[in-house]
Amino acid sequence: MGMTKSTKTKGKIKRDGAVDPRRYSRLVVDGAKQTPSRAMLRAVGFTDADFQRPQIGIASTWANLTPCNMHINTLAAQAEAGANAAGGKGVLFNTITVSDGIAMGSPGMRYSLVSREIIADSIETVVGAEGFDGFVAIGGCDKNMPGCAMAIARLNRPAVFVYGGTIRPGAQRRDIVSVFEAVGGHAAGKVSDAELAAVERTAIPGPGSCGGMYTANTMASAIEALGLSLPDSSAQEAVSELKQNDCRRAGEAVVKLVKAGITPSKILIRKAFENAITVTIAVGGSTNAVLHLLAIAHAAGVRLTLDDFTRIGKRVPVLADLRPSGRYAMSELVAIGGIQPLMKRLLDRGLLHGDCLTVTGRTLAENLKNVRDYPRGQKIVYDFDAPIKKDSHLVVMRGSVAPEGAVAKITGKEGLLFSGPTRVFDGEEPATKAILAGKVRAGDIVVIRYEGPRGGPGMREMLSPTGAIMGLGLGDKVALITDGRFSGGSHGFVVGHISPEAMNGGPIALIRNGDHITIDAATRRIDIAVSAAELRRRKKAWKAPKPYATRGVLAKFASSVSSASQGAVTD
Repeated sequence: MGMTKSTKTKGKIKRDGAVDPRRYSRLVVDGAKQTPSRAMLRAVGFTDADFQRPQIGIASTWANLTPCNMHINTLAAQAEAGANAAGGKGVLFNTITVSDGIAMGSPGMRYSLVSREIIADSIETVVGAEGFDGFVAIGGCDKNMPGCAMAIARLNRPAVFVYGGTIRPGAQRRDIVSVFEAVGGHAAGKVSDAELAAVERTAIPGPGSCGGMYTANTMASAIEALGLSLPDSSAQEAVSELKQNDCRRAGEAVVKLVKAGITPSKILIRKAFENAITVTIAVGGSTNAVLHLLAIAHAAGVRLTLDDFTRIGKRVPVLADLRPSGRYAMSELVAIGGIQPLMKRLLDRGLLHGDCLTVTGRTLAENLKNVRDYPRGQKIVYDFDAPIKKDSHLVVMRGSVAPEGAVAKITGKEGLLFSGPTRVFDGEEPATKAILAGKVRAGDIVVIRYEGPRGGPGMREMLSPTGAIMGLGLGDKVALITDGRFSGGSHGFVVGHISPEAMNGGPIALIRNGDHITIDAATRRIDIAVSAAELRRRKKAWKAPKPYATRGVLAKFASSVSSASQGAVTD
């Protein structure tokens, strides 16, 4: 890490006192030996002048298979134009994306978290192989965003992340979660066939990421707080002129970072991750941010643990009344100023580290110096003296069910204590089927296991069962725990990321129907009313089920993935 100085010595990068704005690309395009490289590049449009410029990769996650990413090819072209205008040579390339919203509730969702690793690997591979001096990474869906940030951290070359932007609300302020909850309402007889069809046709009006403070908008906010995005990048609509400008400025900014020798290792320090956690809490963000920030920190070589979320969470309140547990959409926060005024409030309150460097080349405090506060009378962001919750909604729990930790999303609306008998399901599908069939009743704790990083594999999100619970009107009457994870759109009394996972013989694998579990958000405990001796007897008799996949990408992921408590990383 920390590669900011270099010269060329026998074809290798030597770190010394000189800052060269073309320290990587010149190994690819300079000298007689690299004539074949230049010949290949001329075929894709390079000129003599281009070989003298810093080479800037533009990593696009465009795909016409999800609203989140359907517009990113246009944004990537803007970033390329910005890099060229600033004196660089922009070079576009693509990586994959998958759609959580489409795959949700199906076997395809197993590939979602796996795609985070593939995206990080592919960006690292292209940038490393092609010798780019810096790059812009543009993401617009849950896993390609942390995947981009992980690649930025691993490569440690000047880089800027651009968020593809939030979607506008559908008719009657609907969004994707409205659809999932309408399915539950339909099962309960509260939503007619015609009403369900109307929700389906009007909830998703066009390009952009899911419109509440779900995982995409959470990660956009967290990445901006890390300092990897330009100010306001996290709070712009996908189809706005502001987002086009953001992309052009990102291309320009990377060229400046290359010339200044500012690399991600100067930005991604421990204080920056504390800033990201703080902002994630203040906006009421997704539990997935815990998993992804742990993974990005691992890529950056920064020590971050679940305990850091607890430590910071004790002093940071939830201030933004955003969906899913709140009332407002991201586009409504954008309309009153986005997250910059909130960050300014947090900074003034002493809750952010203002001395952290960002991709502007300035510190966070310098970026926020002239930010105006929200307009008077707005109802989305609360004051510190009357917060939505006085401390974090992201509650890290431990106990006899989760010795290595679990993550709950408790806003306070669900209550702080839930105790009851268990209904145990080996996998998401039988659980969702039972919920929709009315077999889960008030007071039950639904246990969904063998959905962890290794056991799933891929740690599927449980939006279908939680959406069904909410749609049936059981949101405050039923709890759900899992070694899988939750969509940012899930709400209710839910606990995920239970570690060790069932596939590794964790206590969640030993729970039986009717066992009594107590979940206490105040003490951060999740315990089973079964003796240690009985659990040992059950463990002795337990056998791991056959793996879901024995070859291919899912098998490779399962063989290398770490615990959710460590970010579910594969390297």
